[in-house]
Amino acid sequence: MRELLYLKDDQLKHLIEKLFIGYRETFSDSKKILEKYSIGLAHQKVIHLLSMYEGISISELLKKLKITKQSLNRVLKDLIKLDIIIFKKDDQDTRVKHLYLNERGKKIFNEIFEIQKKRIYNALLKSSSEEVINFDNVLKKIING
Repeated sequence: MRELLYLKDDQLKHLIEKLFIGYRETFSDSKKILEKYSIGLAHQKVIHLLSMYEGISISELLKKLKITKQSLNRVLKDLIKLDIIIFKKDDQDTRVKHLYLNERGKKIFNEIFEIQKKRIYNALLKSSSEEVINFDNVLKKIING
């Protein structure tokens, strides 16, 4: 790793804090919606991924969430009970199940997305094109390690 002489430990601590607070605030925006449907952040993460990857298999969802099968099963049972998701068996391998948001699930996702979009959209509007591109590139590098 090359030395970043201009980034001191205190500056990195502040950056990590900003990432944490940005995450916290973005996800706390949807708290009232989650409470309305009696679901939590774990459910929101699954709903978000199902909106992005329609028909994702359970094994792929586990990889994206980096959680245990047991943790995912608890969340999926809740989402089934609340009539938010549906399963479809794979045509070639019936052991593989694909997950989809049903109409109610899509409605809940859209409610959550609309409120989160406001915060992100406002921040992007107040930023230059160069800042947005650089921020996106830095986030990708953080995600990819």
